[in-house]
Amino acid sequence: MKTFLTAKWQNLIMVNYEIDPSYLLPYLPNGVELDYFQGKTYISLVGFLFKDSKIFNIPIPFLGTFEEVNLRFYVIRKVGNSIRRGVVFINETVPNKTVAYVANKLYKEHYTSVPTKHEWQINKDEKRIEYNWFINKKWFGIKVSASATSYKMKPGSIESFIFEHYFGFTKLDGQQSIEYKVNHPSWEIYDIQNYQVDCNFSEFYGENFEVLNSTNPHSVMLAEGSDVSIDWKRVRF
Repeated sequence: MKTFLTAKWQNLIMVNYEIDPSYLLPYLPNGVELDYFQGKTYISLVGFLFKDSKIFNIPIPFLGTFEEVNLRFYVIRKVGNSIRRGVVFINETVPNKTVAYVANKLYKEHYTSVPTKHEWQINKDEKRIEYNWFINKKWFGIKVSASATSYKMKPGSIESFIFEHYFGFTKLDGQQSIEYKVNHPSWEIYDIQNYQVDCNFSEFYGENFEVLNSTNPHSVMLAEGSDVSIDWKRVRF
């Protein structure tokens, strides 16, 4: 039993903020370190479409395609002479309570369930991608307009840093952590023309992230996405 989940991740928006490391340390799992790009740490508000999801290669009836919105930051784990680059999720939001329950139960993640929706407008010249979520009687969202022509990320670029972390790490308690592997090819990206962010970070993610309400994004990105698989194997350390 190698693969837990397979799906297509499509049209991933990444809204990236520089953030002081002190805001991230309370969420840092034991045994991993913060990952830095050019001496700075980052946190990302992410929106994308989870499509045709399967658990152990079995389709999820009526629940296989949905939006996900998450807040994540970037870490490394040193194992022998290798460095595993991964992410830690502050929160992952999906519209389905069942999906949230299974993810929390099996992966000890921090999923919540709220209404979500998306809108895509794609033609030969432009992509308009938008994701929305509903909390406290209000819709929030992120949206971008981008060129319709994709290209490969440059090695060593900020885009490569943001997208190419292939492990997930979860804090169980003050001592134990979990590691799991996410598999996908390097994604192609698009040039962003315009973007809009409407998110009350303190309301959605807690008072520790209120600083993001008054912080301008360092960068906004859009990736094509691909087929993705998540390994069943989870390592406790």
